[in-house]
Amino acid sequence: MTVQSKISSAAAEAAGVLDRLGVAPALWTGGSRPVRSPVTGEVMAHVHDASPAQVGAAIEAAHTAFLTWRNVPAPRRGELVRLLGEELRAAKADLGALVTLEAGKVTSESLGEVQEMIDICDYAVGLSRQLFGLTVATERPDHRMMETWHPLGVVGIISAFNFPVAVWSWNAALAFVCGDACVWKPSEKTPLTALAVQALFERAAAKFGEVPAGLSSVVIGGREVGEALVDHPKIPLVSATGSTAMGRAVGPRLAGRFARALLELGGNNAGIIAPSADLDLALRGVAFAAMGTAGQRCTTLRRLFVHESQYDAFVPRLKAAYASVKVGDPRAAGTLVGPLIDEPGFKAMQQALADAKAAGGSVHGGDRVEMGEAFYARPALVEMPGQVEVVKRETFAPILYVMKYRTLDEAIALQNDVPQGLSSSIFTNDMREAELFISARGSDCGIANVNIGPSGAEIGGAFGGEKETGGGREAGSDSWKAYMRRATNTLNYGKTLPLAQGVTFDV
Repeated sequence: MTVQSKISSAAAEAAGVLDRLGVAPALWTGGSRPVRSPVTGEVMAHVHDASPAQVGAAIEAAHTAFLTWRNVPAPRRGELVRLLGEELRAAKADLGALVTLEAGKVTSESLGEVQEMIDICDYAVGLSRQLFGLTVATERPDHRMMETWHPLGVVGIISAFNFPVAVWSWNAALAFVCGDACVWKPSEKTPLTALAVQALFERAAAKFGEVPAGLSSVVIGGREVGEALVDHPKIPLVSATGSTAMGRAVGPRLAGRFARALLELGGNNAGIIAPSADLDLALRGVAFAAMGTAGQRCTTLRRLFVHESQYDAFVPRLKAAYASVKVGDPRAAGTLVGPLIDEPGFKAMQQALADAKAAGGSVHGGDRVEMGEAFYARPALVEMPGQVEVVKRETFAPILYVMKYRTLDEAIALQNDVPQGLSSSIFTNDMREAELFISARGSDCGIANVNIGPSGAEIGGAFGGEKETGGGREAGSDSWKAYMRRATNTLNYGKTLPLAQGVTFDV
């Protein structure tokens, strides 16, 4: 098959997938917003932006749905999420194909993203019977004190292009079992996958029966739609995934009306190759973490600190891996690196490489791979003399900056010396080094791994980070609390009214 014949098939393939997933043609044809495939560069659809009135109506409908849904017992709410998981299982291949066409991920990564959705549904179903509160010891006789958890309201979800469907599910699956409604603004670069997921939700809702209208909805548009979610008084929680710049705009606006923010922002993740590292293990871990998803994961490995005793043995092997990796159509067998999302992404990569060269870096790779109007690039490995400004700046592209270090304390200090704090890793067979790395004196990130790379998180663990990463957490043991409100209740079952702290007030 020629490159050109592959390129010309994206729009037709997307139309077939959308039809099988039950997305009405009226939703993705005839609109004013073109949807381009990063795989080919061609326009696949024209979606309709939501007007301010439509966004407001979606929020009002979600609030009305919440008033009903909060009264449904939580295990029953879990049944809806179980049905959604079944729909996702049945549609995994098609939805994964659509993720590839719209976000550019290789097939295995797209299928893995849909599997994350299935996994979080399973997790949330079990959680629907575990929304526990505590009984609290009280100093007053014949009293009981306890905490209870109640549904919060409408959750606004703003997602990014690089995980166009999984991020919604991390939030929505938990929100639904907690008794909330959801209004979703997908990235304007990946609206088709959102429409497809909404169609699958509606299938699950039809099987469930008695799902209030508006419990889940999608509103498509640009910044103004996101602002409408952030500013609306009937949305008590906004979960926003994207750039640090976006978080700086969202956070203060939510704080201004005392709403909650769950922010998942930038990551400039580091790895450390220690003297005792298993280099075969490290090579595979570094290669996937740095080059997977064409470097467009928030957990992508962007900085690598290699001990001076390992540098000459490890870095040439890593260069060889970079030179041999297959870059191309993500639908093709054997492809490991697909396209960048668009031309601005490619230009940002080239500017970062130019800045790195100007700072004394030695660049290997990074050149464009010509495939029609799409933007493919070879992953770049950049040997740097030190951690200069360009290294501290997150560039959402397959660029790995490699530097030497002498002591573990030095490596940890360099790792932590960036504004972001999402994920981190060390490759070592020294127990003391591993324990130090995950201790309070070690990594300052929300995720700290040993002998695996910084990417590839599972839904059983809390996902999120510190500093300019925003501090939010999705999934994990107690993440459900973000989607509920807590009340403290004290019950007096006696015939007297003792006051706390020995206060007397007799009338």
